[in-house]
Amino acid sequence: MSPNHPLPELDAIHRLIELGGEHVQARTLCRVEVGGKVFEVPSISLGNPSRQAPAIGYFGGVHGLERIGAEVVIAYLASLVQRLRWDEVLHHQLSQLRMVFMPLVNPGGLWLGTRANPRGVDLMRNAPVEATEPVPWLLGGHRLSAALPWYRGPDNAPMEEESHALCWLVQEELFGRPFSLALDCHSGFGLQDRIWFPYAHTCQPLPHLAELHALHRVFQQTHAHHNYVFEPQNLQYLTHGDLWDHLYLRHGGEHPEQVFLPLTLEMGSWMWVKKNPRQLFSRHGIFNPLIAHRQQRVLRRHMALLDFLGRAAASHGRWLPEPQDRDLHERQARARWYQDRPRRSQSHGPQPAAAPSPESHDEH
Repeated sequence: MSPNHPLPELDAIHRLIELGGEHVQARTLCRVEVGGKVFEVPSISLGNPSRQAPAIGYFGGVHGLERIGAEVVIAYLASLVQRLRWDEVLHHQLSQLRMVFMPLVNPGGLWLGTRANPRGVDLMRNAPVEATEPVPWLLGGHRLSAALPWYRGPDNAPMEEESHALCWLVQEELFGRPFSLALDCHSGFGLQDRIWFPYAHTCQPLPHLAELHALHRVFQQTHAHHNYVFEPQNLQYLTHGDLWDHLYLRHGGEHPEQVFLPLTLEMGSWMWVKKNPRQLFSRHGIFNPLIAHRQQRVLRRHMALLDFLGRAAASHGRWLPEPQDRDLHERQARARWYQDRPRRSQSHGPQPAAAPSPESHDEH
């Protein structure tokens, strides 16, 4: 690494901002200091800023060890920026859609090679959400010590700068629109690529189960040969402090008539270890493809998903279920994902009482 550019990912983001010119709007959401170096946490937005337009957000690098997540988001942003020069269809889509990118949420963790941020806090366990059912010990989030993985941070402390920046961007760019999607790119779970949706803090289904089932159906119809497992995270494990649960609940309390669907891409990093067992001896190898051609294959494979989600957000009116169809979608979704779980009372929006009180937690 060059001493002037210690993180190639940040350097790539700045080049894309310059290349995008007047088509992109860039912000520095916060700055993180580690080891005498100061890293920016940037965001890039393009497309229609009107609050009447739908929006999609792409996020990566929440966990510093999972470098491939940031690289997938940067690769897709690079594709869009290059297409701005010639792609009339893309310009038409951007006239109807807001696209937001936060490719590197945790640059300090990336620099240190740690899952957590430089203060030892796991950003995906840092939100003010408490699980309503038992969580796995340590993995589900704890407040014992920053020396242990999955540390949530001190009790009653403000959210970390990086977590707060992500939440601020989502509220600023995705909330208050008729429809919005978010995709957060991670790696490190199993032998298959998974697309997770909330909840992580409870085994109960989320209120927009019908909408997620409709999204899953159009993805199946248009990408019949995909290898993703589409499922709620709570089928795998529960956690405290999930950022996307926090944002989904908050959106439901503030904008109950609008739809916000946060998704997480969990790239199955065990596939890379299976093909190259020597990666087990590298901390980065457990979470990232270390061989160049496999990294390129991963970047290619997920571009179709990221592009589909952008199109789905722009075209949400054509596939969201009509009110008379929601019950059918919900019954089908429960049969697919929750067949062994009791049916809760009907609701078309998150329960306000379940939403965490944000006032004391969302300050720097």
